[in-house]
Amino acid sequence: HETAICMAQNGGIGMIHRNMTVAEQAAEIDKVKRSESGLIVDPITMSPEQPIHEALEVMARYRISGVPITRGGKAVGILTNRDLRFVKDTSQTISTVMTSEGLVTVPPGTTREQAKELLHRHRIEKLLVVDDRGDLQGLITIKDIEKSERFPDASKDALGRLLCGAAVGVGTDRLERTEALVDAGVDVITVDTAHGHSAGVLETLVELRRTFPELPIIGGNIATAEGAEALIKAGVSAVKVGVGPGSICTTRIIAGVGMPQFTAVVDASEMANRFGIPVISDGGIKYSGDVVKALAGGARTVMIGSLFAGTDESPGEVVLYQGRSYKVYRGMGSLGAMADGSRDRYFQAEVHQEDKLVPEGIEGRVPYRGDLTNS
Repeated sequence: HETAICMAQNGGIGMIHRNMTVAEQAAEIDKVKRSESGLIVDPITMSPEQPIHEALEVMARYRISGVPITRGGKAVGILTNRDLRFVKDTSQTISTVMTSEGLVTVPPGTTREQAKELLHRHRIEKLLVVDDRGDLQGLITIKDIEKSERFPDASKDALGRLLCGAAVGVGTDRLERTEALVDAGVDVITVDTAHGHSAGVLETLVELRRTFPELPIIGGNIATAEGAEALIKAGVSAVKVGVGPGSICTTRIIAGVGMPQFTAVVDASEMANRFGIPVISDGGIKYSGDVVKALAGGARTVMIGSLFAGTDESPGEVVLYQGRSYKVYRGMGSLGAMADGSRDRYFQAEVHQEDKLVPEGIEGRVPYRGDLTNS
């Protein structure tokens, strides 16, 4: 989720991978959606009767510094780090330490400038949004206001939350996974396979479109105009192009399938333009000029992996090799990733012995680059 947050703050959108359980992937989406918001409309709340140690656990899990306290939906206080600073007995109830007297609240519809002025005047960091009946309607924080000013080009939804996508496969859990992701607030899903022009992918797309008619769905990967047409007719919102161009992908060598990326983008774009469907160029972006080539070929946007793999936010571990720092980077088709759960992406879901898997990617090292925003 760290990479997805940083990408959205800088105007992009991250896709949470699916090499994890349904609950874990949904939790990653939730972390991105809760990381920043103009108005947090569904803040995490607690009851004044709950013990303090539960509040500490919640604050640590979601990396937040305060929690609104409610009783029956009505705001009765707020618990922040300042209230907890000198607490020794964490078994006592939240009501014994929460701030309830002189609680500063604002009505729904309060502007960002009005909220900022109130926060400054009262020297506080959080404002509870409360309606005429005393019901909690949301939360405004100085941290979110500062982030909005620091990242003016951030990709956000209608509620001011960062945009975030997620990958789903064609396995038996596809509907369960997608439903959980939608409940967590996902903005777009990608039906993620190495060969998108196949019966299993098309059936999955039709099923997902029928079940989630309003959900933006990306389909892929394909490398031909015929593949693009098939995905579009199955109901995709965007087509992802790229079979084998990735720096750690060996599909073209192992499976003997693929097409030069620029040609694939041009062919797919010509077909997609007839239907008004955008094309995403996925893979082969090693230099800034590769982005320009993809856009010139007809792609509306690009998907990047290796350029971001060496940043602080990426999930790989930092290793020291011959005096230089590197981060571990593995392809979805690498043996390690397939063993962890991506095997159905390469149509090997029925293979249960690791020594029988046929990898279509590698694991390697990329130079460490520092934080994503400045790299």
